[in-house]
Amino acid sequence: MPSGKKRKNAPPASAARGRRGGSRRAVPSRRRGRPRRRRGTVLVVACLACVACLAVTAFVHLRGGGTDAAEARPEPSAGPGGSAAPEPEDGQRDAEGGGAGDGADAGGGEPDEALEAGDAASSAAGSGSGETTGDPGPTSGTGEFVTADASGEAVGGGATVRRYMVQVEVGTGVDPEEAAAEIEGILADPRGWTADGVDAFQLVSEGSYDFEIKIATPDTVDRICGAAGLHTHGEVNCDVGDQVVVNLRRWNTGSPQFPGPLHEYRALIVNHEVGHRIGHGHEGCPGPGLPAPAMMQQIDGLDGCVANAWPYDADGNYLSGPSVP
Repeated sequence: MPSGKKRKNAPPASAARGRRGGSRRAVPSRRRGRPRRRRGTVLVVACLACVACLAVTAFVHLRGGGTDAAEARPEPSAGPGGSAAPEPEDGQRDAEGGGAGDGADAGGGEPDEALEAGDAASSAAGSGSGETTGDPGPTSGTGEFVTADASGEAVGGGATVRRYMVQVEVGTGVDPEEAAAEIEGILADPRGWTADGVDAFQLVSEGSYDFEIKIATPDTVDRICGAAGLHTHGEVNCDVGDQVVVNLRRWNTGSPQFPGPLHEYRALIVNHEVGHRIGHGHEGCPGPGLPAPAMMQQIDGLDGCVANAWPYDADGNYLSGPSVP
């Protein structure tokens, strides 16, 4: 490495001889040998100094490079509440519904990303104007469920009949048969999923079934959904395995962010979750002033749409939006 000072070149040997007399031959002596040794020593010291300088520069550079690399390293992707969340698989959806939480989309999402259409925003601006009603019920329960003693005929003209049971956790205060009748009515509504002409649903109380709709206390919801890696934090619902798990608090009180009556809010929960079960993904707002799709994550904001609980309108038109992750 070059030093900052310029060295003067040693004069040529002929010049040295000229100063001492051109005809006289230089004779080695101790006096002349010492300067040469001193010059060699200086060169060695200079080389060592250069090596040390290079070493220090390399060390500083490497440390700086390590800092840059650490700063450039991407952060783990976060789920709904800013925590890292697993990707949902078939039968294992993001936590959905209303209220705050860290759902893995907390999930399903990731609240924020995790809170799904079950807790829809109530206006185009996303601000809530609804009111919660009723007693939220107990926070924890026995973890035991009773199946509603209710069954019915298949509803819908589709060839694919999906059989389902309704179960209620013991001690919640919810009447299983009344809940089953309400859910059956939601799935039989002409604005529901039977309007696709493909799917049909049948309420059963025994025998084989395709999925269960469970109404459970917040703690039990957390346990069931948490076993699949979904974080509901006592507030939201989830869809996992063959179970649609509805939070008792949401079932009893609705959401302050949903402007419609409690029954409409319950319809939004059921339609969104069952929509996942029959293969529908999330959708976005199709345009300002239009109904938000039932499969829209309305809690994240309506983007100008109007809150809506149903997948179809009264004329049988699918209320769709652009597909979103």
